[in-house]
Amino acid sequence: MWTAWPNWPTSGSAGTRGRVPRPGRLAAAQADVVINLMPLTGATNSFFDAARFAGFRRGAGFVNLARGAAVVDADLIAALDAGQLGHAVLDVFRREPLATDHPFWRHPGVTVLPHVAALTDPRSASLVAAANVQALRSLAPGDRAADVELAATLRGAVDRQRGY
Repeated sequence: MWTAWPNWPTSGSAGTRGRVPRPGRLAAAQADVVINLMPLTGATNSFFDAARFAGFRRGAGFVNLARGAAVVDADLIAALDAGQLGHAVLDVFRREPLATDHPFWRHPGVTVLPHVAALTDPRSASLVAAANVQALRSLAPGDRAADVELAATLRGAVDRQRGY
């Protein structure tokens, strides 16, 4: 779970073969950003709850790219509202597509992604990025009508009507 684990031993390090550190709260308490990449299991369902967020460094960011059910939505909102978390970037949700009236859509501390973490092939991701850069370069500065057209052409942009 913790992506900010200092001095992670390699499997070939002397005296560490077969030893895997147990995830601890220390890394989350020190991390600027905690990124969830865990699979969904019985042990990780609702893993990120009020108690877990309370153990984060105050104002830390949280990114969920793995499974939506690992997060207790109400606890995440409460942690953001209390300032315990500074921001959350969410690519997956407990229920998908995300309901149009879900608080994540309108919360200023949440960035909703359109499930783009699945773009794991660097060639695919670079093609999407290149297409979006080209679309941005085609705009005239300050052209608000072009902003609407751009939103329709960007690849990977959130479609609020569809909820992802």
